Amino acid sequence: MIRTLLVLQTRPGITSRGLADRLGVSDRAVRRYISILRDAHVAVDSTLGRSGGYRLGRSLTPPPIVFTSSEALGLVMAVLDGHHAAADADDPVGAALGKLIGSLPASTAQQAALVRDHARAAPDQRAVRPDPDIIARLVEVVAHRRGARIDYTTGAGRSIEARVDPWAVVVRHGRWYLLAYVHDSDAARAYRVDRITDLIELNTDVDVPVDLNPVEWLENHLASGWAHSTTVEFDAAYADVAPWITRSMGILEPLDDGARCILRGTTSNVAMYAGEWLAGIPHPFRVVDSSELRAAVAEVARRLLAASEVSPSPE
Repeated sequence: MIRTLLVLQTRPGITSRGLADRLGVSDRAVRRYISILRDAHVAVDSTLGRSGGYRLGRSLTPPPIVFTSSEALGLVMAVLDGHHAAADADDPVGAALGKLIGSLPASTAQQAALVRDHARAAPDQRAVRPDPDIIARLVEVVAHRRGARIDYTTGAGRSIEARVDPWAVVVRHGRWYLLAYVHDSDAARAYRVDRITDLIELNTDVDVPVDLNPVEWLENHLASGWAHSTTVEFDAAYADVAPWITRSMGILEPLDDGARCILRGTTSNVAMYAGEWLAGIPHPFRVVDSSELRAAVAEVARRLLAASEVSPSPE
């Protein structure tokens, strides 16, 4: 019963199915737990309909929120890590943080306030924050496992409409992605949330793959399906190369019992792949079966070689 009560406190409006998933029980068991709580004079309100669910009534007042100095400091650091203007009262996140610190006892708030006022976050040039209204509507359909129709603007500026089964929302390197099954193309794909201009909830249920790991799925998706293949063999041990490889570069596989390894992936930008990613790996490699990438690597080598040559001294 304690677990049920904790879930209801932290997730007001949770559906019967959502509560069953979190507790690892059947819908019938959930109804029995709710009945037991009500018999114990814990007010649990229920609402029918698509947006319905369970929530605690007014008879059970949640305890006051108490932060330690370390917790308050951790929140401020998390805001700065997210490249927000923590001390800017006009920034929504900065304003909310200021209210939170102002509500804390002086002894707890002191260090957090000092960090907020004197530390600054350099803006992340890659970060793109989507419309909060779109995010709110999106996480609602994900949480309730409902279908949706989205209006989307592609990277080329073309407007499209798609009927999707939303699976999950993932934040990666300052960008938000929607993972979804797309009915029009009969395939799963990832959408940039900042490019979703509108979203309409549909009266359809969504079945999320039971073995879905959203972060791993997104990493694999972003590393595949691009215009140029990237096959690179390393004359170095797999264990030595692996720390230098991100999932966006492809899949690294061991060769010769791990004495060597091979990286297979795709990219839309061979110049970036060669000059920013491969050039930074301190292990010998060669490009295999990828003429575009081979040419890009050769161009990087020419530029670096030219930069290392000593110019003749003026007479």
